[in-house]
Parts: sequence; C-alpha cells; structure tokens
Amino acid sequence: MTSHWFEPPRPRVLAHRGLAIDVPENTLAAFERAVRAGATYLETDVHVSADGAAVLAHDPTLKRVASRPEQVSRLTVDELRRVDLGGGHAFGTLDELLHAFPEARLNIDVKTDAAVPAVIEAIRRADAADRVLLTSFSDARRRRLVAALPRAATSAGQATVLRARAASVTRNAALMRRATAGLGALQIPERLGRIAVLSPALLAAAHAAGVEVHVWTVNDEADMRRLLALGVDGLVTDRADVALRIISEN
Repeated sequence: MTSHWFEPPRPRVLAHRGLAIDVPENTLAAFERAVRAGATYLETDVHVSADGAAVLAHDPTLKRVASRPEQVSRLTVDELRRVDLGGGHAFGTLDELLHAFPEARLNIDVKTDAAVPAVIEAIRRADAADRVLLTSFSDARRRRLVAALPRAATSAGQATVLRARAASVTRNAALMRRATAGLGALQIPERLGRIAVLSPALLAAAHAAGVEVHVWTVNDEADMRRLLALGVDGLVTDRADVALRIISEN
C-alpha cells in the first residue's frame, strides 16, 4: 500500500521507544533525543489510562519502569504524570507525542484492545493518519485500527508474520500476496524462539509482494551492518544514533 509514512528513502531507522541512553524510554525526552540525533521515525507503545487517554508505555504495569505494582490502566493521566520514571521524567501521552514532533513519522504498537479507541481519537485529533504506522501482535486489533484510520500504514501481527514465513519457505508467491494484502511492512525479529523468521527468501518474497521488511530490535553495530547488507528496509533499534551513523557512511 502507498502511504506518506513510506515516502522518505530507505533504509529506515525506527527509534525504538526513543533514544533512551540517559533518559527513560518512551518519554518525551527520549523522543526529543532521537529527533535531535536525526531520527525521522519514532517507535512507541501505547496502553490506556483509567480516564481513557492513550499513554506511552510498553508494559502493562509500573514494575519494571518505576518499581511499583500498579497497572497503567488503573491510573489516570494526572496520576501517571506524578510517577517518577527517573530523573524527574514521567509518562506522556500519544497526543503530546504527535503534537511535539509534527514532522516525525510514528510507529505505534497498540498493546491492548482497550487502547484502540484512545489511539484512534488521538490520531484523529492531530490529523496524523498519514504519518503513522499502526501495528499490534494481534492482527484483529490491527484490523480494527486500520478500519477506523484507512489512511494509516500498517504492519503485520504475529499470526500474519508466521503465514508470511511459511509462504517464503514454500516459495508460494500467491500465499505471500494473500498474507500481506493491505500491509506496508512486515516488522519481524530475526528469530521467534527456535524459528528463524528472517531469511533471504522471506526478504525476496516480501519485496516481490510490495512489502517492506523491518527487523527488531537491532542494537549491535555488526548486526546493523549485516542486516543492511542483506537488504532489509528498516531497523528498529534502541540506538538510532548508531544506525543513522552507519547509514550516513554508505
């Protein structure tokens, strides 16, 4: 599919939860650092607050990021803003991210069904459907999002990724086209447990079907160089600064 999200030239560097070297992940400060480093693609995760806001958070609870037991969904935005994630930084919202970086393209991983309406409304308020790519491990959730925001780009959920892998293994071009219909990208790890997902065959089949391949989460410089040489279209990375430097050298 065509989308403004895909207009800049490849390869794409997706700043995974921002650039959280000296600030907490998924905070406005982390995204500001990514943009300052030259990133034009920002990857984030969204849960929903108790009062219905789309909140920038990967985990359902505060345990890992703030050593607290509460669930994000049980706290209001005001309560989440009072949670110190480190250095005085706090949770932000998707509305704030969309408005703070109006030139950036966002890759939004929607973590729960409950967050879907909040994400849709935030994107509509910012008139930002042309600069977002919507994704989720759940294909059903992803389809709900794109049905409401047809101008948005989208990447595959986990079940679709596995179907695409099967199509590449069997060299079934028709199955690959069916599996990736309506998608702009396959965003994949190199492996899922013992299963190798990325291969030259999958890359070639995806490209033949008109779909990009982005690999996550790639932080090692040697891996970045290897994957770019293989021909992947994008790197999802915690070190956008390093990936951008490597690309600028070529």
